[in-house]
Amino acid sequence: MIPEELRYTDEHEWVATKTDDLVRVGITEYAQNQLGDVVYVKLPDVGDRVEVGAAIGEVESTKSVSDLYAPLSGEVVAVNEAVTEQADLLNSDPYGEGWLFEIRVDDPDALDGLLDADAYQAVTTG
Repeated sequence: MIPEELRYTDEHEWVATKTDDLVRVGITEYAQNQLGDVVYVKLPDVGDRVEVGAAIGEVESTKSVSDLYAPLSGEVVAVNEAVTEQADLLNSDPYGEGWLFEIRVDDPDALDGLLDADAYQAVTTG
């Protein structure tokens, strides 16, 4: 199931709009299924400036290590410390308690350039 209200990236991250210029980011159900059991998460620091497409963290599973990418440019304003302490939240609740970080975006209109649920579905099946 791919939540309709979210936006997505080709790197299997979801983006939820919190306010006009604030977004919350996590990895998708598809991503956590591909990763397997997540054992470690490295997140950016609050205050970090991130540029769209840049590697800003990583997720390590029993299968592999995968980079996390900034879906939009801006400033990291919050990180979910719970996932750094309990990485399996990414497996058990990727769209809820397993969120990763929040960004105050430089250009709120850039959100329109991300994939909608239908386009993301095509990425996962294509």
